[in-house]
Amino acid sequence: MPAGEPAAAPAPRWSGSAPVPPPPPRRRAWGESAEPTPVPPAPPEPPEHRPPVDPWAGADTGGWELPSAELPALPPTLPYPAPPPTRPYSGPPAPPPANPVAPPPPPPVARPPAPPAAPVARPAPVARPPAPVAPPPAAPVRPPRQRRGKTPPPVAPPPGWQAPKGYVPVPVRKRRRWPWLLLLTLACCCGCPAYYGMPMTAQYPAKAALPAEVDDLRLRDDSRSEQTARQLETEVRKAHWLAEETFAGVYATGDGKRVTVFGGTGFRITPESDAEEELNRLAEQYQLGEAQVVETGVRGRHGRCAVGRDGGTDVVVCTSADHGSIATAVFTRLSVDDSARLLDRMRRQIVTADQK
Repeated sequence: MPAGEPAAAPAPRWSGSAPVPPPPPRRRAWGESAEPTPVPPAPPEPPEHRPPVDPWAGADTGGWELPSAELPALPPTLPYPAPPPTRPYSGPPAPPPANPVAPPPPPPVARPPAPPAAPVARPAPVARPPAPVAPPPAAPVRPPRQRRGKTPPPVAPPPGWQAPKGYVPVPVRKRRRWPWLLLLTLACCCGCPAYYGMPMTAQYPAKAALPAEVDDLRLRDDSRSEQTARQLETEVRKAHWLAEETFAGVYATGDGKRVTVFGGTGFRITPESDAEEELNRLAEQYQLGEAQVVETGVRGRHGRCAVGRDGGTDVVVCTSADHGSIATAVFTRLSVDDSARLLDRMRRQIVTADQK
């Protein structure tokens, strides 16, 4: 082709297929904006992919290089002391001995003097090591409880303890309490029954018999005296229906002194209350006043006396009771003390212990 003319377009190549029409425009979805969606900007480049930048580029850094002679020398630092070694736990501490002797104190540890520090106008801040944190206090350990009756094990002296000069250990003698406890038990079990049971065995059983004479008194045997004695025995039997034997009699002297005695034998648990009840029974018959306690001098025997009247005559009524018998008498022309002593003598002759 001649120069300067454009080349003709090549003829289309026959492919043997029909041409494909362009696609129709896309229809918008419901709610889609008619404006085209902008393309999102590209993400920024990460800093590690950027080229490095010198922050001091163009700055004058020559004035920072100071000679080392102008700076003060730093003081020497001491090494941090190592903590003391810890020993394993060996149980609760043992109690101190009775007379502990303090061990001699350890010699002081000399520390090297610190070198003098150079004068510093403005010291530079130095980082200090953190202060050690103290561990929390441990809970107090209670010693194990010891059961009563058991001797605790001997206490060992502390390590390094030495006895003073002239000290001689003396073994501690164990006190035995069981002999005293045994003796106390025997005394309570055997002594108390023997103390309270001896009067009972000495006063019961007993028998009664009226003697013909007691001191200057003679037993009267006339019909009136015998009738009075039978009536008194009947009253005693009614009042003391558990009595084994009963007795009654009338005694008199030549000068007109008269004594009427009556009572009975049998076991009595509470002779003191029996003596009081006997006077209460006779209080209306003889118009008795207030009863008086009379000492008999015999353990387990109790006496009471009261002043009254019998048919216009002043009388003294006394009674004496123990664990084996009771005896009552009505006295004329005698005082209370004389009546109590006369009843005691009459009782010893009328009532006797029957050990068979």
